[in-house]
Amino acid sequence: MGVVASKSYSFAIDIILLYKVLCDNKKEYILSKQLLRSGTAIGTLVMEAEHAQSKADFLNKMNIALKESNETKYWLMLLKDTFYINQSEFSKISSSCNEVLSLLAAIVRSTKLSMNRK
Repeated sequence: MGVVASKSYSFAIDIILLYKVLCDNKKEYILSKQLLRSGTAIGTLVMEAEHAQSKADFLNKMNIALKESNETKYWLMLLKDTFYINQSEFSKISSSCNEVLSLLAAIVRSTKLSMNRK
């Protein structure tokens, strides 16, 4: 498992644990469900990309993973700003999200560059 796959998998675990807390303790089901969907989709797409049929397929999957990361960041900000998670909880998970986002952005950028050179 590569770095981005490993980090996105760990991030998905953190998202699942946060989802459980939000549902069980805060009785929040709508935003947390969106967070769960987007936060776990990232790793799925990265794993799919590892066996892409072509460079274009790889790029497409990584681009979608990047979009899911950005969407997850949005749900995390909403949860913080509506006081479902505190600043400390947000900082920890947001940092992981930003790390995955940065890795994916770099992969997308370098893949586009390598495809344009041919």
